Amino acid sequence: MKISKNKNLQKLNTFSVNANARYYAVINSTEDLLELSENEIYKNNKKFILGGGSNILLTKDIDCLVIKNSILGIEIIKQTQKDIIIKVGAGENWHELVSYCVNNGYGGIENLSLIPGSVGAAPLQNIGAYGVELVDSFHSLEAFHLTKLENHIFNKAMCNFRYRESIFKGKLAGQYIITSVTLKLNITPKINVSYGKIREELIRLNITEPTIKDISNVVISIRQSKLPDPNKIGNSGSFFKNPIVSLSKFKELLRKYPNIAYYRTDKNKVKLAAGWLIDKAGWKGKTINDYGVHKKQALVLVNYGGASGTNINNLSNRIIEDIFEKYNVKLEKEVNVY
Repeated sequence: MKISKNKNLQKLNTFSVNANARYYAVINSTEDLLELSENEIYKNNKKFILGGGSNILLTKDIDCLVIKNSILGIEIIKQTQKDIIIKVGAGENWHELVSYCVNNGYGGIENLSLIPGSVGAAPLQNIGAYGVELVDSFHSLEAFHLTKLENHIFNKAMCNFRYRESIFKGKLAGQYIITSVTLKLNITPKINVSYGKIREELIRLNITEPTIKDISNVVISIRQSKLPDPNKIGNSGSFFKNPIVSLSKFKELLRKYPNIAYYRTDKNKVKLAAGWLIDKAGWKGKTINDYGVHKKQALVLVNYGGASGTNINNLSNRIIEDIFEKYNVKLEKEVNVY
């Protein structure tokens, strides 16, 4: 097992931030993990798991053993007339998995098209977009305990999924590396057009009976129209979560801001559109030297080239403080800051 020293991570994180890993290793299987665990560098250093690098912001060098998860493979576990269960290596690219499923007629994750990152990061964040979350199609996952050196299986209940959260971001943070994710998808797809932008685009295209391919294409089109390509402009997609507030707090805001963007979650809670708050506060399109807030989507912070992770993190903190001062609403970061 090859372990590199002082590995530069600039091309391995979508913010394109210049940072180094003290040690760096790539694993392609659970067997690689077991081999790596016998090395003294593994035993004597903290571990940092790196997937697609799409939901992290590095503010410093990583004084750890960085383990790049490159476990690949797609395996059909079970298929009936109604659904199919597939097991996917955690190192697979998420969007490529979505495309594979769409092209084979497996429905359930087409609304999650073009989300950057790896399959292993999907349950960590409980990724979601356009009316769908990973939890909706999740079956189970396998994860390797970094100190016990054991493989464990987690079902849906054990993962404690919430909005952009899971047990792997909370109680078990840093204890496991996810090695595979198993999904239960539909052979007879259930089309989800609950998100307004999707319905609008389908109407514009005169599509009255959309397929999962239509939904995927529409989602890709919407995302490309407002989100920067990380291969061209450093970013990690949405930097902030949409805040959830009480119904009484929402009514108070609605009186002051009748056009406020929101989504009802239940009878007592309302999810506010963080992008609307940031936009109306004047941050959208703001540029500071070589970084800033994207001109088309206020949720996205961008590195135009040469900015440090600290620069970008400080900007996010300024936005959080300003939104709290203006609206008395606390924004939370969706991106993991190190």
